[in-house]
Amino acid sequence: MTDWDDAYQNGKYIPDGDDYPGMWKVKSATFREGLDESRKRIGCAYGPHPREVYDLFLPGGTPMGLVVFIHGGYWQKFDQSLWSHLAIGPLAHGWAVAIPGYRLCPEVSIAEITQSMVRALTAIGAHVDGAITLAGHSAGGHLAARMACDDITLPVADRLRLYVSISGLHDLRPLINTGLNAALRLDMASAAAESPALKTPRKGVKLLAWVGEDERPEFLRQNNLLGNIWRGAGAKTGCVHAKGHHHFSVISELAKKGSPLTKALII
Repeated sequence: MTDWDDAYQNGKYIPDGDDYPGMWKVKSATFREGLDESRKRIGCAYGPHPREVYDLFLPGGTPMGLVVFIHGGYWQKFDQSLWSHLAIGPLAHGWAVAIPGYRLCPEVSIAEITQSMVRALTAIGAHVDGAITLAGHSAGGHLAARMACDDITLPVADRLRLYVSISGLHDLRPLINTGLNAALRLDMASAAAESPALKTPRKGVKLLAWVGEDERPEFLRQNNLLGNIWRGAGAKTGCVHAKGHHHFSVISELAKKGSPLTKALII
């Protein structure tokens, strides 16, 4: 590999890639506006920082369980409001869905964002009973997998039935060689310390590594890497390459009741 910046570039390889954030914003706002007030909790604080909030969406009856979705953006962009529409699929099956925001780099380090997610899951778990599926996309996939590592003390760990990393980043060391590192401020030690692929999964972890078939080769490698390594460390793992999907479209399946990704999260 000679051009690591290109390896982690997604938008320029996706037709109309720059249009996706605006599309997500509209879809999410439309979803929230159409949902009855009794079924949504917007901007619930889980920490002192203004970004340490989560949105919670509830099914019509008693939840079958809880899906928590962690958004991406290379740990330095977006917030929870852009992804509300991804609750549609799990909600249709009777599952509650929570989407946390978090502090961003360079204001904080990736290690500090990891701790924000521990607080978020603890707070969310206190408000919704039952089994939890934790999913995340891209940088959020990293954070989801990070919660499964045995060096993380997670009060709700015994309720986590499945971890799903969608197009996740699991070995952070290559990012040192990219322009992204101006904000991430990683060195070899801190990158290794936050890389799930270099960690031991908690006993009993079940992991699903899911990636779009048409994603950049580096995302395919990162996806397969974690599944292969953690399988050897005793975790139950599965790797899926979703046919016809790229880095931005792969999460769209969560907005569909009958999609393979939605079903994987809740069955």
